[in-house]
Amino acid sequence: MTATMHSAEEMPDRFVSAWNDRDAGAIADLFAEDADFVNVVGLWWSDRESIRKAHEYGLRVIFPDSNLSVVRRKVRYLSDDVAVVHARMRLRGQSDAGDTSAFGRQTVFTFVMQRRSDADGWICVSAQNTDIVMGAETNLRTGDGELKGVSYR
Repeated sequence: MTATMHSAEEMPDRFVSAWNDRDAGAIADLFAEDADFVNVVGLWWSDRESIRKAHEYGLRVIFPDSNLSVVRRKVRYLSDDVAVVHARMRLRGQSDAGDTSAFGRQTVFTFVMQRRSDADGWICVSAQNTDIVMGAETNLRTGDGELKGVSYR
């Protein structure tokens, strides 16, 4: 099991470390038993075990040679025991489904953190990962059903 997080700010670095170690169990251990996780395409996992299974598959099949890094973070404490952590992250090395650029992808993670107790530390109760689509303001469904980023400027 992952060591106790002593502050909410640790979450992005812990997530990145577990990702880069290809350790789906360590990723899952960052989350409460009944946590929610919504990925970049809207898949929604509603407990620690489904979060672990999804990341085990992703790290093995989609992202086996990837590298994740934190670019920026912002923490907002809503109370002494609840915080929202936003982290802009860069992903490089996704498997051969088209990600061949050196730039890779950028995403914004939103982690909702809760302090359980001083001894138990902080844990993530909800996370959402959103792709950053450069030059786009929104998504648009085309006539043939494709979803693509578009700009109205």
